[in-house]
Amino acid sequence: MRVVSGIKPTGNLHLGNYLGAIKQWVGMQAEVEAAGGESMYFIADLHALTEWSEPAAITDSTFEVTAAMIASGIDPSRSILFNQARVPAHSELAWLLNNVARVGWLNRMTQFKDKAGKNREGASVGLYDYPVLMAADVLLYRATHVPVGEDQKQHLELARDIAAKFNLDYKTDLLLEPEPLISKAAPRIMSLRDATQKMSKSNPSEAARINLVDDDDAIAQKFRKAKTDPEPMGETLESLKDRPEAKNLVTIFAALADRTPDDVVAEYAGQGFGSFKPALADLAVAKLGPIRDEMVRLIADKGAVDAELRKGAERAATLAAPLLRDVQQAMGLRIG
Repeated sequence: MRVVSGIKPTGNLHLGNYLGAIKQWVGMQAEVEAAGGESMYFIADLHALTEWSEPAAITDSTFEVTAAMIASGIDPSRSILFNQARVPAHSELAWLLNNVARVGWLNRMTQFKDKAGKNREGASVGLYDYPVLMAADVLLYRATHVPVGEDQKQHLELARDIAAKFNLDYKTDLLLEPEPLISKAAPRIMSLRDATQKMSKSNPSEAARINLVDDDDAIAQKFRKAKTDPEPMGETLESLKDRPEAKNLVTIFAALADRTPDDVVAEYAGQGFGSFKPALADLAVAKLGPIRDEMVRLIADKGAVDAELRKGAERAATLAAPLLRDVQQAMGLRIG
C-alpha cells in the first residue's frame, strides 16, 4: 500500500485547510504505517505556477505549508515529505503522459472551466493541462491509493484513464490505476460570517476564518463572535439542516474533538450558543495553540525545514527513477 497526496502552497493557511486535509493525513499516516504501507506527501509548488504569483510568495508559502504539516504531526521520518519541483521526474513523466491523454478528456475537466471563467483564451496552458501533471504525480510512484475530496474525484479518474490507455497502447502493466481514498470524516469547513461560503483566505474579513497562525485571543474572539441564529441547539443534527451557521460550528467542534457531530449535538441539546461558543473557543485554543507555536518556530528556521524537504526529495527521486526509465523505454526513447 502506497498513499500519495499533494497540497498546493498557498499562504495564510486556515482551519479549513487543517481539518479538511492536513489532520486527515496525520491520521492516515498512522493507519498506513500500521498496515505496513508507505505515505508520501508533497507540496505541489509546480501546480502553484498555473496562475501567476510573486516568486517570493511561492517560496514563503512552501515553507509555511511544510511547517504546518510537520507541526500538525506529519513526521518526515515516517512519511516521505518533499516539494514537487525538487523531483524533476514529475515534470518529465507529465510530458510523456501528455502524449497519452486526449484533448477531449481535458475538455471535460470542470475545474478548468471554473478557474478560467470567461477568460479561457487568456488562461495559461498550465491551468488547462495541470490534471495531466496531477496524474503524473501519483502514477510516478505506483500509488495504490490517493486521498481525494469530492472536487478531485474527476482528476483521479483521469489518472486512471491515462494509466489504462498507456498500458493498452504499449502492451504493458507499468502504470497502476490508483484507488480513491475519500474520507467521510473530512469536514467541509465554512466561513464564520456566512456559512453558505467555504472558509477561505480570499475572504476580505479576517473574522470569517481562523488562521493557523492566529494567537489564542484571536481564535477565542473569532469563535465568540461567529455568526449564529437566536435559537438554542437542536436535539439532533438533522434539526440543524436549515441552520448553516449552527451546523458549521458543531462540525468544527466535532472535528477538533474527534467526536461525531451527533454526539456534540446530544451533549449541548437545548443550550444556547452563548454557552456553546465559549466551549468551542476553549477547545480550539487547546488544539490549535500548540500547532501554531511549533509552526511559527519552524517558519523561523527555514534551514531546518528546507533540509527535511531536501531529504524527502532524495527519497522520492530514488523511488521515481525506475518507473520513469521504464516508461521512457516502453515509449521507444533511448535514454542510456
